[in-house]
Amino acid sequence: MFRRTLTALALVASPALAQETDLTIAIQLEPPHLDPTSAAAGAIDSVLYSNVFEGLTRFAADGSVEPALAEDWKISEDGTTYTFTLREGVSFHDGSDFTAEDVKFTLDRARAEDSVNAQKALFEGISEVNVVDPQTVEIVLSQPDGNFLFNLAWGDAVIVAEESIENIKSNPVGTGPFTFSEWVQGDRVELARNSDYWGEAPSLEAATIKFISDPTAAFAAMMAQDIDAFAGYPAPENLPQFEADPRFQVIVGSTEGETILAMNNAEEPFNDPEVREAVAHAIDRQAIIDGAMFGQGTPIGTHFAPHNPDYVNLTDLSPYDPEIARQLLADAGYEEGFSTTLKLPPPSYARRGGEIIAAQLREVGIETEITNLEWAQWLEEVFRGKDFGLTIVSHTEPFDIGIYARPDYYFSYDNPEFQELMATLTATTDPAERSSLVADAQRMISEDYVNAYLFQLAYPTVADARLRGLWENQPTQANPLAGVSWSE
Repeated sequence: MFRRTLTALALVASPALAQETDLTIAIQLEPPHLDPTSAAAGAIDSVLYSNVFEGLTRFAADGSVEPALAEDWKISEDGTTYTFTLREGVSFHDGSDFTAEDVKFTLDRARAEDSVNAQKALFEGISEVNVVDPQTVEIVLSQPDGNFLFNLAWGDAVIVAEESIENIKSNPVGTGPFTFSEWVQGDRVELARNSDYWGEAPSLEAATIKFISDPTAAFAAMMAQDIDAFAGYPAPENLPQFEADPRFQVIVGSTEGETILAMNNAEEPFNDPEVREAVAHAIDRQAIIDGAMFGQGTPIGTHFAPHNPDYVNLTDLSPYDPEIARQLLADAGYEEGFSTTLKLPPPSYARRGGEIIAAQLREVGIETEITNLEWAQWLEEVFRGKDFGLTIVSHTEPFDIGIYARPDYYFSYDNPEFQELMATLTATTDPAERSSLVADAQRMISEDYVNAYLFQLAYPTVADARLRGLWENQPTQANPLAGVSWSE
């Protein structure tokens, strides 16, 4: 009897014990592939950033930049030469040593003429990368860059090895605390603890990142506890129910995600600033936040995060006013309105927000043909192909106002004055001067009505009440799991 009772207890306890070292976390979007250095999809970083791949520097949970594969660095007096001391004893997951040659390969690949890095502009200021010895690398810039260490923390700047680059999209090999195990497309990516990790060993032995795009399915999976957490939970209307359930915790943080109604500035009629201004005045931000996001989100009037100390509140430049919108359209020669396309990627903010925006635009005479696209289609048609009139997307990259200085970027804003302003900002290292220039940049794109600025994306996470260490905020789009553990 005693032996049978012990056996029964063991059977009951074993699933719980297994759960203490495993984690299943869901996100909404599946990445198109697993190479963060050759695609704009933030979902890649959501799976791999600080889990499988690491850079010379990295973003901490509070948004600060800290050492990663570089343990230290020195900057020359003229601000153009950075000498990085690399950590010793670091190896890639395939067993090969991490050295300065890997840093050179990564950065030379990212800035090469044929580079497909989505943030190639981050590396254009690098004039040369020199290997001093296996643990020391020298990066020479063409001019001082006050944002350089910040840029190196992006997911697009993680270090990759030449030996494993051929299959990186399906078999990522990094230096991080977790190794890649399996990608079941359409369902999940599985990771395992890296027993040879250079840093503190993760508490988790294994982690599964599941992809659940449908909000109803997300609710069902969470309530059934088929998953342990959902990062970026896609149905904010359910949050009160989770908050009232002691099995769960609800963590609502902020993101770097400026959610915008992007306009194709290179195509009629959006090449006309009056038309763009009309669109901005036709949009009721709060109605979108309330209707699509159930109150989760902060209105913005420019492409900058409200939690940033340098943010300027410019929402008063584009208040909701349909009468002004109609008058601006008439002044621009569109008294009868016009028709355009509205192409929407999968996230809830886009699909739900798109229906509301379409109705608001209809009120001022702008008819939209809505097309729902999967993420890979959106990247191909809108981001790369620029085949759109309007689209809705949240830009989750940190401090990314510099995209407006890139005429070839998907919304095709080409303003030499802004480009010069951003070049000056890059070359400026004095904090007060940088703050002033950042404010000028925010005002310029807001007054040009480049896009209609909607809201800063909130980041709700629903998790098992016993989980600790999940990121609250999203200083970059990522779900680092090395510090996640189960409480007793």
